[in-house]
Amino acid sequence: MTLPAESATKNTAASLWDLAALFLRLGITAFGGPAAHIAMMEAEVVRRRKWLTHAQFLDLMGASSLIPGPSSTETAIFIGYLRAGWIGLLLAGICFILPAMLMVMALAWAYVRFGHLPQVAGILYGVKPVIIAVIAQALWMLGRAALKSRFLAVIGLISLVLNAFNVAPLAVLFGAGIVTSGGHRVTRRGEAKQSVKPLLALLAVITFLVALPLALRATTVGTQAVGLPSIFLVFLKIGSIVYGSGYVLLAFLRDDLVTRTHWLTSAQLLDAVAVGQVTPGPVFTTATFIGYVLDGPRGAVVATVGIFLPAFLLVAVSGPLLPRLRQSEIAGAFLDGVNAAALALMAVVTWQLGRAAIVDVLTGALALVSLLLLLRFRLNSAWLVLAGALIGLALTF
Repeated sequence: MTLPAESATKNTAASLWDLAALFLRLGITAFGGPAAHIAMMEAEVVRRRKWLTHAQFLDLMGASSLIPGPSSTETAIFIGYLRAGWIGLLLAGICFILPAMLMVMALAWAYVRFGHLPQVAGILYGVKPVIIAVIAQALWMLGRAALKSRFLAVIGLISLVLNAFNVAPLAVLFGAGIVTSGGHRVTRRGEAKQSVKPLLALLAVITFLVALPLALRATTVGTQAVGLPSIFLVFLKIGSIVYGSGYVLLAFLRDDLVTRTHWLTSAQLLDAVAVGQVTPGPVFTTATFIGYVLDGPRGAVVATVGIFLPAFLLVAVSGPLLPRLRQSEIAGAFLDGVNAAALALMAVVTWQLGRAAIVDVLTGALALVSLLLLLRFRLNSAWLVLAGALIGLALTF
């Protein structure tokens, strides 16, 4: 006879095993970016396993869009928390991240050791223009959803100009959010009062996580010396402030690692993004590649922990705020402004990286054909990345 406590322990162990197995598998097979990741999660946890209802899953998606960080990874972390509490929160997130991290580390080792061989250079030559097309497609699809009004279109245009003149990305993102939420409050003054408390609570959480790495930045990273503490702080800061699509990450990486510290060249950054696209899982594992290039396996682990740690913390503390945030129009307006600014930031980054990737007629043709296939036939980007790699490899023989 099984005692109740023993049965509960077995059920908990089974739930944790199922959770780990699911997210390890998704971490290995989830190609195609955050939207594809979330669609695969919905199919598994709602339709197949019935762990959540559609309404619950939509709430998790909404929560992930309200906080900085990789949205698909945060959705996985939320699912783990609802399924198995704090242990589930850690287990789901780690299992989703780990496969991509290990794959990227293996590719980073090959890049550092063989990066100057013609075969590797050829692969990246073919992959880079495809990556530009993938980012451009995301820009187009997100733009249709983000610019929902003329006011938001103006916010996006102003943000585009500010980003083009190298205004700090964080200032542009939060400035757009504050202006949009303020405009919403003024225009709705005669209606029922909208509470600002949920938004203030959200901003307090975000400010706390952003303030620490920013405060320490001047004493560590400001020296431009590459070391494990400075690598950790750079990626902790980036993981705390990247808002919107995962592709906005590129702007922050360029600002910190290319423009300010000069740890990487633009070409190396694009190589890192290309390797991140070749592998499944979160786009944020680009940090793993960069960390390896900067300081080997230790740098890869430290960079990965730094960039993903804020996502775990933000999910942990934002859970109780979720019901109130979903009901606040002020919080929604703030996020509308942030999304419009993030779209502009993506546009500037796409232009800058495109100049490094499209270097001749062939790379231009690869980018154009890839973009047309993505927009017209909605192909999985992984197949196009593979095709670009094979074309580039073929040209080396």
